[in-house]
Amino acid sequence: MLLAAVLLGILAVALAWPVPVALARAAWPARFPAGALALWQAVAVAGGVSMIGSLLLFGATPAGSLLGAWAVLAPVIFTGPLPAGFGVVHLAALTLAAGLTVHLALNLAVTAVRAERERRRQHQLIALLGDPIPGQPRTRVLAHPVPLAYCVPGIRTATVLTDGLIQALRADELAAVIAHERTHLDQLHHLVLLAFRAWHSALPWFPIANRAERAVAQLTEMLADDGARRATGDDDSLRRAIVQVGLAGEPGTYADAGAVSPDHAMLEARLARLAPSAA
Repeated sequence: MLLAAVLLGILAVALAWPVPVALARAAWPARFPAGALALWQAVAVAGGVSMIGSLLLFGATPAGSLLGAWAVLAPVIFTGPLPAGFGVVHLAALTLAAGLTVHLALNLAVTAVRAERERRRQHQLIALLGDPIPGQPRTRVLAHPVPLAYCVPGIRTATVLTDGLIQALRADELAAVIAHERTHLDQLHHLVLLAFRAWHSALPWFPIANRAERAVAQLTEMLADDGARRATGDDDSLRRAIVQVGLAGEPGTYADAGAVSPDHAMLEARLARLAPSAA
C-alpha cells in the first residue's frame, strides 16, 4: 500500500502543477476546444482523487487496507490508544484526507446554492424589466445603452440582450450573438464553470486553480463561437459581433459570474480562431 500511496502522490503533484501549466500554455486547445475541455475536467477529477487517495492509502498502510484501518481505528478513534503500527502521522493523513474531501464538497455545494439563488434573481429581474423579441423565444431585451449579451441557465433558460447591443449590431451579427449564447445553454457550460469556480473558491491560494478556471472559461467561449458558426455559417458576422461585445466587457459567461472588465487576451484568442488564415 505504501508504494501505491507514493505513486498516487506523484500523480497528484503532476496533475496539480506541471500538467495543467503545460495544458494552459499549449496552442492545440484552441483547435480542439471540446477535447481540451474534457481533458481539463479529467485532470481536475483525477488530481483530486489521487491527492485524497494518496493520503488515505498512506494513513491505512499499517492495517493493509482501508477497510482494515476503519475496523481497527473506529472503536478507539475518540478513546485511544492508537492500535499497534499506527502513529500520529498516519492519523494525520487520514484526517487530512477526510477534511479535504469535506472542504471540497462543501465549497461545491455553497457555490451551487449561490449560483442558483443568483439565477433565480436574474430570472425575476428580466421577467420584470425585459421585453420579449418577436420570433426569438426565451430572449429578452433590457433597456441599457452598453452593448451586452449573456444567458441565464436553469429550468427556464433565457438569453438577455441590451438595447445598446441591438442598436450596435446588424441583423446577421445579432443572430450570431444569440446563437453563441444559446450554445452556452444547450451545452450546459454553466455546470462545467461552476465546478471549476468551486475548486478555485476551495483553494484560492492554489495558483493552478485560477489558471484552470480561466482556461475552462475561454474554452467554453470558443465552443459557443463554434456553435454560432454552425448556426449562421458566417465567420465574419460573428467576428464583428465579438469585437463589439468584447470591447464593452461582458458580465461573465453567465449573469451569476459577476461583472468583469474586457479580457483582451481571451478576446484576441477567440478572434484569432475566426481569422480567415485560421480557417
